[in-house]
Amino acid sequence: MRALSVASEAVPLVKTGGLADVAGALPGALAAEGVEMRTLLPGYPAVMAAATGRAHDLGETFGGPARLVEGRLGETTLYALDAPHLFDRAGGPYLGPDGADWPDNPERFAALSMAAARIGAEGVEGWRPDLMHLHDWQAALTPVYLKALGARVPTIVTIHNIAFQGLAPAEKLAALGLPAEGFTSEGYEYYGQISALKAGLVHADAINTVSPTYAAELLEPEFGMGLDGLLRARRGVLCGILNGIDTEAWTPPYASPRGKAKHTRALREEFGLPPSDGPLAIVISRLTHQKGLDLLLEALPALTGTGGQLAMLGSGEPALEAAFRDAAESDPNVSVRFGYDEALSHRMMAGGDAILVPSRFEPCGLTQLYGLRHGTIPVVALTGGLADTVINASPAGIAAKAATGLQFHPVTSERLAQALVKLTTLWSDRPLWQRLMRNAMAHPVGWDVSARAYADLMKSLVTPS
Repeated sequence: MRALSVASEAVPLVKTGGLADVAGALPGALAAEGVEMRTLLPGYPAVMAAATGRAHDLGETFGGPARLVEGRLGETTLYALDAPHLFDRAGGPYLGPDGADWPDNPERFAALSMAAARIGAEGVEGWRPDLMHLHDWQAALTPVYLKALGARVPTIVTIHNIAFQGLAPAEKLAALGLPAEGFTSEGYEYYGQISALKAGLVHADAINTVSPTYAAELLEPEFGMGLDGLLRARRGVLCGILNGIDTEAWTPPYASPRGKAKHTRALREEFGLPPSDGPLAIVISRLTHQKGLDLLLEALPALTGTGGQLAMLGSGEPALEAAFRDAAESDPNVSVRFGYDEALSHRMMAGGDAILVPSRFEPCGLTQLYGLRHGTIPVVALTGGLADTVINASPAGIAAKAATGLQFHPVTSERLAQALVKLTTLWSDRPLWQRLMRNAMAHPVGWDVSARAYADLMKSLVTPS
């Protein structure tokens, strides 16, 4: 079976979040399931550097010339949408150097969706997908364009985070090539604006998100971001499939819990933390309200007051950055680094005793999976994929010798503080802590099961029943 994955980012070429990890890893994982998946990415400078193969002209596309250029994404085929007027610029995939959204983002990712639809309708050099796998709002206009081209190709839209919907003013309907008759409450109209994500959710043959619990949460107003009614109406084609991680890229530099100690000492030294008889907790995250890091600020005394320490790597909201900078300046057991450093994140996973993920909502989450892989015990909010991947160290979980981490609920600073106190208590029981680490390191976090689930979903759409 041939499938085209359409995404706005993918490792190792471009990454701002977990979407890139999934888009980069899934094609290789699906190959073992008999799915030949190729990937379409925007032609950012880093992507074009990897696209050195044949070029296929697309003509005028949203204000300038465009073409598809072939390259490699790991062991699979890459198509880069080479449209310099849209993608050859400094800054990030979505934001300019000033930190603001590119004003032409609606056109940029409409072009990505249109290129995907062209591949679905016409193929490339004789290769034509049997199915389209569309990631988030940036690819979600593809089903609308496929219909306009008269092509019938099954589509799956994967929601990585419903908070991002790709909104555009209604005045852009014609500029984006969207039929005016589709701009209704049953179509892609969203509170007077165009919603690219809603367009995909209305027209896709299947919808999935990145954990079973998040799929259920999206049917509730608290989590559905105004699309819960639509998703309830389409619940028959909605499912949750957990993300996996690249277990080779995230292999710990030790085979058993006993090997972690020297990496913990090295991490303390790298972050300028003093020796301690308590656990070293880490955070690797965007500093945003969603991630619950304001709650961690309030709960920090529960960690450091019981002998724990914090090493943080991240960036985000200026107020949160300033607050954590102040916390580090006032407490020698707190150290922070702002920005993102892939190599440092690996050293933190190897050296941390616990990883804190206090998210208010979390579609899947990957850092807790990296933590499990390294025996770095996750402390997580009971939501989304965090609920699906961590087995709580409750009395029952401990008695069954199955626990892999700590969960807390509701998502408040007080409950997080209680979890941090429990973390230091568990850490002080060394035999129990070693068992938690062994359980965590043995927990399956790879793509095997999830790739099989994706392949089954794809085959159900392509193969007549």
